[in-house]
Amino acid sequence: MVLKIDGNINRYYVQTLCMVFFPGATFGENEEGGEGIPEVSVNVYPDADGGVTAYVSMKLNDKVCDATASVSADENVSIATHEGIAVGRALFSAGKELLGHIPPWGILTGVRPAKIASALIREGNGITKSKRILRDEYFLNPQKAALAVSVASLEMKILKRSSNNECSLYVSIPFCPTRCSYCSFVSYTTPRLLSLIDPYIDALCVDLDDTFDTIAKLGMKLSTVYIGGGTPTTLSEQQLDKLLSKISSRIDTASLAEFTLEAGRPDTITEGKLAVAKKYGVTRISVNPQTLNDDVLREIGRRHTTEDFFKAYKIAKESGIKDINVDLIAGLPGDDFRNFSETVDKIIELDPTNITVHTFCVKKASDALKNNSNIYSVSGGDAVKSVSYSQIKTKFAGYKPYYMYRQKNTVGNLENVGFAKEGHEGLYNVYMMEETQTIFAVGAGAVTKLVITDEDGIKPKRIERLFSPKYPYEYLREHELAAAGSPEAKPPIREKIMEFFLSEDK
Repeated sequence: MVLKIDGNINRYYVQTLCMVFFPGATFGENEEGGEGIPEVSVNVYPDADGGVTAYVSMKLNDKVCDATASVSADENVSIATHEGIAVGRALFSAGKELLGHIPPWGILTGVRPAKIASALIREGNGITKSKRILRDEYFLNPQKAALAVSVASLEMKILKRSSNNECSLYVSIPFCPTRCSYCSFVSYTTPRLLSLIDPYIDALCVDLDDTFDTIAKLGMKLSTVYIGGGTPTTLSEQQLDKLLSKISSRIDTASLAEFTLEAGRPDTITEGKLAVAKKYGVTRISVNPQTLNDDVLREIGRRHTTEDFFKAYKIAKESGIKDINVDLIAGLPGDDFRNFSETVDKIIELDPTNITVHTFCVKKASDALKNNSNIYSVSGGDAVKSVSYSQIKTKFAGYKPYYMYRQKNTVGNLENVGFAKEGHEGLYNVYMMEETQTIFAVGAGAVTKLVITDEDGIKPKRIERLFSPKYPYEYLREHELAAAGSPEAKPPIREKIMEFFLSEDK
């Protein structure tokens, strides 16, 4: 699409606003208008009283809609915030008039909408007023405003139970039995790449030792461990035993508040693997069908069937592992409201402690986008009803929404929500979303997130991210260079970690 901006406003922010109305839009340097190509012009300028006014013109084919929005001066709010709100309101109004579509999340574009709700509650607005502010000033529909406040309220209760010196550990297993058509994660499925697993586990064990040593030097307490992917249960029993025994040899896993292993794909779950997980203290696993419709499963490239899921779930239930999460995806290609609602009903009958409902989101690197460039839907189609149904049904089944995030180019501009029975919330998910805790991460594609919070341990004052090599072969190459003492080897990540925390002390 064509985007022109005049004024001091973050271009990326405006792009994300545009994508609310035009999902999948691209923003090249030399984009030109034409049939079916949206054009958006944004102007931002200061008012005489210190406030800000934004003007937006939006064009699609022969139809043009204009809108203006002003934000009054407030000494407690930055100019940049004023500009963002003004542009958001003007673009929202123009888009609504041009397309006849009202985005359910209004002008909220970030990954973490519950953070806005948390901030409003902490400012003393209370539950009811916070909902009203989200509805009237950010243009959320009433259901989304209520959801954001509900999630924020429960997250705040969970965060109160953690202390400033706590941290978490993420372990990346970027391998899968097959690649789903909607996936863009760094995960590998070919026999050649799967042959890297053994040396990859060896390298992980080295990094785990280094990470545990660093945590000890910093005087931190490890509260949660999360092994994700990819699909960690792509590992054999022996490989899984090697990884988990290394973790168990360095920490008392019984002292963890949570120990998660993403089992994920039902076709990778065996009694033996879950027995290994249970032996080493895993307390939470995921068994993810995404849908209970075999035709849709084939469409999205899943190798398992609905029957395979029920068998895997039975194995998980009988393993003795405390918490089981089930992932579903609303709005998958080929799925509809009837099929998805039946899936939700059947999963609730199983009574897992956690249900996570994602909305179909296509990333640029996914096979689904390569094969179908018209896959995006601004209105959401059946996904809107499907998501709403899941939230109503889980509520009446005794689940509460405890964490949430949003992504660009999600069907219908909808959300991903985790629901849990009381006392069974996935703690790592909350810590990751709220960014109140340092997350040490090892493995290919892993991102260590270093966090310094305020004295209350609630609001992050400083965040720094450290990126591991993206691909397994790059990760292994780095280990080879380090082991050989090569000058090409990058400095150990622990040096950057120690520098971050020591500079903060100074």
